[in-house]
Amino acid sequence: MPRAVAVGIILTVISAFSFGSGALFAKPVYAEGVGWHVLMAWRFLIGAALAWAWALGNPHLRTALRRLRRRDVAISVALGVLYTGNSATYFAGLETVSASLAALIVYVYPALVAVISLQVGHALRGRRSWGALGLTLAGVALAVGNINAASAPPLSGLLLIAASPVIYAVWIVLSARLSGEGRTGVGADAGAGVDPLAAGAVMLTATAATYWISALALSQPVLPAQIPQGAWFGLIGVGIVSTFIAVLAFYGGAHRIGAARASIVSTVEPIWTIVLASLLFQESLGPIQLVGGAMILFGVFIAQTGGDAVRGASELRIADE
Repeated sequence: MPRAVAVGIILTVISAFSFGSGALFAKPVYAEGVGWHVLMAWRFLIGAALAWAWALGNPHLRTALRRLRRRDVAISVALGVLYTGNSATYFAGLETVSASLAALIVYVYPALVAVISLQVGHALRGRRSWGALGLTLAGVALAVGNINAASAPPLSGLLLIAASPVIYAVWIVLSARLSGEGRTGVGADAGAGVDPLAAGAVMLTATAATYWISALALSQPVLPAQIPQGAWFGLIGVGIVSTFIAVLAFYGGAHRIGAARASIVSTVEPIWTIVLASLLFQESLGPIQLVGGAMILFGVFIAQTGGDAVRGASELRIADE
C-alpha cells in the first residue's frame, strides 16, 4: 500500500474517533444546563483558534494561506457556514437522542457521499467497494432497527439527527472538491486544489463566527461568566478533540484517498461512540445491535483489502508521482 494511502486511512480513522467523541463530551455539558447553541459557539471558537495557531506556526501552511485566492477564501467561508447546518442539527438532536442511536443514524451519510460522488467527485470503483458500502449500511440498519421502543426519543430529535448526514454528505464532497478532488481522480486534481489545512482554518473561523453572531443576537448565555464551571471540560474537549483534530484530520485523509473511500473508513466512528457511551453513560446495546456493529467493521476491512483497493491505491500513487 502506498504511503500516501496508508497515511490517508490513518488520518481518517483518527478523525472518526475524534468526531465520535463529540457526543461523549456534549452529554455532560448538557447536564450542566448548557444548550447546544452555546456548546457549538465555544466548540468552533476553540477549534478555529487552534487551527490558526497551527497554521501560523507552520511555514508551509503560512505559504499556503498566502496562496489562497479570493475565490478559495469565499468558498471556504461558504463551506464553514454550511457546516453549521450539519453540526447544529446533530447536537440539537443530541439533547434528546442517545449518543449511541445518534451515531448510528448519522451513518447513512457514506451512501449519500457515494451517490453524490458519482457525479461530482472521485467515485467508488469495483464491486468490492460497493459491496463493502452495502454491508456497512446493512449493519447500521440492523443496529437502528433494534432500538428499544420503550426508550424511543421524540420525533423532533430524530428528525434533527436525520437531517445532519444529508448536510454532511454535501459538505464532504464540496470540501473534497475544494482541495482538488475531481472525477479524474484524487491525486490528479490535488495539485490544482488548495491546501486542506489552510482552507480548514478559514472554514472553522466562518463556522465559529456564524455561531457567535447568532448566539449573541439571540441573547444566548454564551459569555464566559455565564458558563457553569462543570461545563468547561466538555467545552474544551469538544473544541480540541472533536473539532480541531477531527476536522483537520478528515481534510487530510479525504485529500489522500477521496471523499467516498474516506467515508467508508469513517464508519468505525459509531462503534467507537457506542462502546464508550455504554461504558460512560450505561447506554445498553443488544446482541443484534452488536452484530450490526461487527458488520460495519467488517465492511471497512474488506473495503481496504483486495484487488479493487490495490488498483485504487496504484492510481493514487501514479497520480501523485
